[in-house]
Amino acid sequence: MIAGLGFLGMLASTRAVNAQSQAGGSPVPNGPAKLPVPPPIPFDKISMITTRLTPHFYTLTGSANSDPGHPEAAGGRVGVLVGDEGVFLVDCSYAPLSAKITDAIRKISKKPIRFLVNTHWHPDHTGGNPNFARQGAIVIARKTTRDALAQPLPPAIAAAIGNAALNNNPARLPQITLDGMSGVTFFFDNETIDLIPLPDAHTIGDLIIRFEQEDVIMIGDFYRNYGYPFVDRQHGGTFTGMLAALDTVLAIAGPNTRLLPGHGTIVDRTALVAYRNMIIDVRARVASMVTLGKTKQEVLAAHLTADYDARTPGGNEALPAGLGTSANRFVGALYDELKQAAQ
Repeated sequence: MIAGLGFLGMLASTRAVNAQSQAGGSPVPNGPAKLPVPPPIPFDKISMITTRLTPHFYTLTGSANSDPGHPEAAGGRVGVLVGDEGVFLVDCSYAPLSAKITDAIRKISKKPIRFLVNTHWHPDHTGGNPNFARQGAIVIARKTTRDALAQPLPPAIAAAIGNAALNNNPARLPQITLDGMSGVTFFFDNETIDLIPLPDAHTIGDLIIRFEQEDVIMIGDFYRNYGYPFVDRQHGGTFTGMLAALDTVLAIAGPNTRLLPGHGTIVDRTALVAYRNMIIDVRARVASMVTLGKTKQEVLAAHLTADYDARTPGGNEALPAGLGTSANRFVGALYDELKQAAQ
């Protein structure tokens, strides 16, 4: 819920915590509003759903309609490669779900969990890091992801996250990191696994993980098909980086490659092409209004995503804690990025 929907990024921004402004209303006259309080996640009611994609690759997703921020499936998607040498994980969702995730893995394989790779630092993808590190998994991520995880959270944000992530546990920090844009290739259990850094897109430290023989790529959160695109601007995310990330995946994905986003349904490269075209189209509409000197509120009021709303599940549903809609968040962030670039 918290970071996957941008809640953490919004809380961290004194500009974005003003819920009325995010939704297109009037800003609070005397400064930012009080931090919105998210609804609690009922972790005890969440079950893990296992999907087998290939003989050796599975995904785990939380049950639908149990996470207020992710009604399509609780938390972030988990990738599981199994073989004689052990288990290779991609992302690990919220900390309170670690036992349920482990139980689901044990129904697939009794082998040790040897590696855990984080696609990015948000708590719905890294919350369980310490729990799997304690089981012996080596946690791997980009250095920028580790740096983000190492930063202490302000008390109000820590309170909002609650026990979804173990933010004071040193075991949350990756033990091996990739620096800069240099990738790493694993040769694990007859599989070739490529860890490919991306320009900062959804947030700082985006990383995709390609399983060459399985023809599967875990792509994190820079693509989603539940709600509109989200960039965590307070932590380096940009739509320019998002378009570059899409180009990177399109360059390596074949016609049958399964692309696994952190949220939403599994897709192929044709879905990424349509997603990229939509971002470029809406960005051009926003840019035109920026050139005309329109305010952010005027841009939001123009409903520039109207042509895409029917094809975007959750696009106009309210985000938690009164933070507007996914469509307004998308358009508002495009406006902020374009205005900043024009200055």
